[in-house]
Amino acid sequence: MSVIRVVIADDSQVARDVLRDILSRDDDIEIVGEATNGREAVELAKRLAPQLITMDLNMPVMDGLSAIEEIMYSKGVPILVISDRSDAQTAYQALEVGALEVMPKPTLEGADAERLLERVRLLAGVAVITRLRRRATTPAPLLTLPTLAATPGGVPRDFQHVVAIACSTGGPQALVRLLRTLPAEFPAPIVIAQHISHGFIDGMAQWMASLCAMPVSVGQEGEQLRPGHIYLSPSERNLCVTPRHRFQLQSSPETFLYHPSCDVLLQSVAEVYGSDAIGIILTGMGRDGVNGMRAIYQAGGITFAQDEASSVIYGMNLEAVKAGVIQYVLPLDSLPDRLLRDVRGYSNSRPEPLA
Repeated sequence: MSVIRVVIADDSQVARDVLRDILSRDDDIEIVGEATNGREAVELAKRLAPQLITMDLNMPVMDGLSAIEEIMYSKGVPILVISDRSDAQTAYQALEVGALEVMPKPTLEGADAERLLERVRLLAGVAVITRLRRRATTPAPLLTLPTLAATPGGVPRDFQHVVAIACSTGGPQALVRLLRTLPAEFPAPIVIAQHISHGFIDGMAQWMASLCAMPVSVGQEGEQLRPGHIYLSPSERNLCVTPRHRFQLQSSPETFLYHPSCDVLLQSVAEVYGSDAIGIILTGMGRDGVNGMRAIYQAGGITFAQDEASSVIYGMNLEAVKAGVIQYVLPLDSLPDRLLRDVRGYSNSRPEPLA
């Protein structure tokens, strides 16, 4: 069995002790170096060639965000951001420059420790690419809407379709690439279930809002769905839609494997909107979202999956393809144009699902 070589970067001795204790419990992970600031992390990445780095963000000499950018410019290494929830928005900027995932600093016992071990084992095997340094951010060119037909049938709402998205590991980066080119006047609500650690969803919403033309917010109990708006499910509860086109928050038991549940959101969208539902399943580990995509397909909706080549983890989306409930498997960068084509299309014919 090959051993996963890990570097820990955190200026807190206590935090490093906790991480070392957790990661050293099993023989398949070896701590090969520890950094007390971002500059040391960059040097250890070059010298030790670790298979994964855990990175704090608030450090002296060089902060974690700058260190991630420097490491990814030199030679791509899988990086797991482990930071305080107060740094949530900065944590998502770290994903923008190359980190793979964000999680809060764990305690020694319980689910936090187990989740850390799981994420390290998963992410250490992810192929990452060397990136260019950041330049001044320029807005992505917005796509233009096609000429739209009148809404048929007198549907009692101010939109025709609802777009429901399921994603996990690699999801935040994929969501921004998918959504940032869509115009502010996009004629449908977009609802998203992204697996996320508790306390980070508001930071993710703020980060996405800074990059997308549409407003982005966390769905609230009783809130009415509006076209041209992106809604994220909170992690602590599961987001659903009701026949009155409003959100309902359901309890998410701790025994649930995934928070929030992609299946719960997608199944509710299928039940309420039927053939007007558009489901997209993106990168991520596991099977969450497969049943929801099946519900949308069986209701007559349109189903998409991100392809393997553009996925950080070809897991959830692969399982949906294997289940025979995906009509189109597309590269991530092809999805925005396709959404604009289908969001107000009224074809009665449906393609057969892919084998």
